[in-house]
Amino acid sequence: MNIILLGPPGAGKGTQARRLVEERGMVQLSTGDMLRAARTSQTEMGKRVAEVMDSGNLVTDDIVIGLIEEQLSYENSNGYIFDGFPRTLAQADALGELLDKVDKRLNFVIEMRVDDDVLVSRIVGRSTCDGCGEVYHSVTKPQPVTCGLCGSKIFSRRADDNELALKTRLMAYYKDTSPLIGYYYAKGNLRSVNGLQDINLVAEELASVLWG
Repeated sequence: MNIILLGPPGAGKGTQARRLVEERGMVQLSTGDMLRAARTSQTEMGKRVAEVMDSGNLVTDDIVIGLIEEQLSYENSNGYIFDGFPRTLAQADALGELLDKVDKRLNFVIEMRVDDDVLVSRIVGRSTCDGCGEVYHSVTKPQPVTCGLCGSKIFSRRADDNELALKTRLMAYYKDTSPLIGYYYAKGNLRSVNGLQDINLVAEELASVLWG
């Protein structure tokens, strides 16, 4: 089962991806994690990534595709979750070509539908455990003294988790990434879940879409 979780920042994609990794044994391919790992790997691709990032330039699509291809070479029978890629129509085409090349298919693209006003309230109140990435919220899931999953006592808030920065990120999403909804609908891959529900209900709806 190979899927993309699609939705604006704060829609809950990361939370649901972690659950699928823990409960279903899927592999989360996070472009951010892959780039950080590659940068320190001393492989040819890693040196290329480090050179680009150290120069302050954006990593090109072909580099990200190369990193994803490396990960797909390690067989995983439970499938992959593509996280942070694709973000544009060109990247979606590139990913499709890669999957054809390695003889894999994209089963579903899940659109997590949310309301922008709710997103703002979600984002400005959230904090993240530095130990495991678990997300807490000042209203819906208050941050504890120690993380309930890993026991860490260190939490952080993203510098851009504020209303003004979120609206800028939403604008970028609607401009560059939301066209993927129509793209994958036309390909027959698109499904939608209500991302405004309780986390457990979202997980149940997602599982129903993926496994029936």
